[in-house]
Amino acid sequence: MVACGPGRKEKIVKERQRTDSLRLIYDPANADKRIDAFMQRLHSHSGFNGNVLVAKKGKIIYENCFGWADYLHRDSLKIDSRFELASISKTMTGIGILMLVEKGKLKLDQTVNDFYPDFPYPGITIKQLLSHRSGLPNYVYFTDDLWPDKKKGMSNQDVMKLLIEKKPAAYSKPDARFFYNNSNFMVLAAIIEKVTGETYTAYMKENVFNPAGMNHTVVYSKADYEKIPVDVVGHDRVFRRSVVQDFHDGPVGDKGTYSTVEDLFLLNEALNEGRLLKKETLDSAYKGRSKPIKDLFNYGYGWRTFTKDSHQVVYHTGWWHGFRHIYVRDLSADITIVLLSNLTNGSLTHLDELYQILGIPVIRQGAYGSDGDYVGE
Repeated sequence: MVACGPGRKEKIVKERQRTDSLRLIYDPANADKRIDAFMQRLHSHSGFNGNVLVAKKGKIIYENCFGWADYLHRDSLKIDSRFELASISKTMTGIGILMLVEKGKLKLDQTVNDFYPDFPYPGITIKQLLSHRSGLPNYVYFTDDLWPDKKKGMSNQDVMKLLIEKKPAAYSKPDARFFYNNSNFMVLAAIIEKVTGETYTAYMKENVFNPAGMNHTVVYSKADYEKIPVDVVGHDRVFRRSVVQDFHDGPVGDKGTYSTVEDLFLLNEALNEGRLLKKETLDSAYKGRSKPIKDLFNYGYGWRTFTKDSHQVVYHTGWWHGFRHIYVRDLSADITIVLLSNLTNGSLTHLDELYQILGIPVIRQGAYGSDGDYVGE
């Protein structure tokens, strides 16, 4: 075996950077006209405000910006505008955890008590956190009356301390059922910090974002910043209602990642090429871990899953403080769809035509009847 010395590693990194730069080359004159017509209607008729990217087989076939980054200041969005990814952050936390599993620093069957001995909910494993089967209470709800300084963001360790000291009632016993819950990935991020001795922010940058070429992606916590330094402001349904950051913007892992449509495309490419995780690890992450809804929708390790006909799709949605997104990866057709919006007006519930243009199944739970057949909007 030949060792990969510093010079060889530097050459590999530069080659990856060059490849990623080439992937991001896009000429609007070559935009898919059907997608552009659809997006123009989504903007003008449904009020979509945000950025969009669609790629097929590793090539961007459409990207665009629609509307304002901050309506108050009339700042236009740019393609490299960073959005609070909300729950799309969970996909990356899952990747970070599975990296530690591959390195032998974690086991999926380990419990939270292995890292926090006083944790008052025994028997909750890493894999139950990853698949939303822990039964934990959701910290977003129970901390309202417990956090004293509403102007200062909580950290993950602060929330862990509240869980240990206050012991709010669990939603269910571990592994009893699927219950989508921010606490699961907040706890996973706290465990990353315990295992690595690094902040979640530093660990993710070094191990996930940088290797994937995600140069515009960062984790920001209100526990570290009085005001998180980004230009894209979340708006709640109408532009005059901008959403102010609060103490719940402190915990990360379940949210708190800021990124761009192009960086999420690069994440897809890095995963497909095995640059972050082994194929068998990714296959396990993409396997549904609960009873599927209408035999189509499920949840794996940090990914929502959807399987219909010959299409295997993994995706995640995000909704938090004026941001609403969807990130779709059709693994079978090698199609990536990223829509990041900073106006939570429901426009992303009207994407059926986009999926049909791309020749993939509609990824929307309400689109299917009890027999799993498409019924339309």
